[in-house]
Amino acid sequence: MQETKVIPTDLQAARSFAEEFLGKVAAKGFADGDLFAVRLALEEALINAIKHGNRSDPDKFITIAAEVNGEAIVITVTDQGGGFDPDHLPDPTADENLEKPCGRGIMLMRVYMDEVSFNDRGNQVRMVKQRG
Repeated sequence: MQETKVIPTDLQAARSFAEEFLGKVAAKGFADGDLFAVRLALEEALINAIKHGNRSDPDKFITIAAEVNGEAIVITVTDQGGGFDPDHLPDPTADENLEKPCGRGIMLMRVYMDEVSFNDRGNQVRMVKQRG
């Protein structure tokens, strides 16, 4: 099952998509640990697209391509923002960053997903979770 969906820059739209998609993942028989990992990574990617990519601009949209097959879940989230360089993010585990409220989302995506990559512009993340 592969689908592409365009949603507004809106947290409720993001949550609705995530719930609908995770229901499809569960129906494919993925384990609870896989579901948890995908939920966390997808929510972080969508929040980053809304807040950092589109800067909460209601005139911009987020495109999500999602695929679930017997062995893997592949999700691509693209915003309309200017992008960023993921290689130049501050380390959220460094002492000087521990008190900062942001910067952990990409780290969590990388921990919980098997593959995380960004396009050259930095406005698209592709995440893969293999069946556990």
